[in-house]
Amino acid sequence: MRSQDDLPVLSFRAPTFVPGVDWSDHYWFRQMGLPGVLVTDTAMMRTPHYHRSTDTPKTLDYNRMAGVVQALHGVLQDE
Repeated sequence: MRSQDDLPVLSFRAPTFVPGVDWSDHYWFRQMGLPGVLVTDTAMMRTPHYHRSTDTPKTLDYNRMAGVVQALHGVLQDE
């Protein structure tokens, strides 16, 4: 994912007591013993609009989302 020059990528394995680590659907895959990965832009820490009535298409960063999709495509293509 680091192939996208303008996309800051950090990677870590966090314990479940870290807020937000188990807020996604991947939590249930882990509960069933299935592997999973969470790719997040830490929205709840980055924007006051996350999951609120103001969370509308106007508040989204489509260029950054496109960069994430391209980076994920590169990761999957390498596998």
